[in-house]
Amino acid sequence: MNQTSAPLETITLGGGCFWCTEAVFDSVRGVTDVVSGYCNGHVENPTYGQVCEGTTGHNEVVKVVFDTSVISLEQILNIFFATHDPTTLNRQGNDRGTQYRSGIYVHNETQQKIAHEAMVKLEADQLFGAPLVTEVVNAETFYPAENYHQNYFKLNPAQGYCLAVVSPKMGKFRQKFSHLLK
Repeated sequence: MNQTSAPLETITLGGGCFWCTEAVFDSVRGVTDVVSGYCNGHVENPTYGQVCEGTTGHNEVVKVVFDTSVISLEQILNIFFATHDPTTLNRQGNDRGTQYRSGIYVHNETQQKIAHEAMVKLEADQLFGAPLVTEVVNAETFYPAENYHQNYFKLNPAQGYCLAVVSPKMGKFRQKFSHLLK
């Protein structure tokens, strides 16, 4: 009996605080794993405190593993762009610093091509009223965040930041992408 594995693909995304981004992608049909972490900096195995200082070069990101037979990279990127502000440099809401930059960290040339095409389309459609500042670069390094950051919203829904920021974002996400929910 031959078993074929699901066609899994990984993309790493920085959309501000990883608690929000993780909560969104954890709810998407076809997404099999989401890990909060830090990428593309110059400090090995950084801590949350180090990354928050803004001196490590790392970005707060989520590594998203998805089944391409269920959801496409284009759909993943549509969700990504709809759930954060890709026009503010090094900032999402009140979170400021290079660690909160908008970024797509690709794992192959096809992903890079698809990401660039998505951005060209968004720019042409002028959906945001300002130029996109999302960086599209190779995923060079990734370090998982500390355990207490994993599944943060799911485990801490009554925490202040979750109530004030994550919950409203999740409500908007669920409304707009109800057809893609698990």
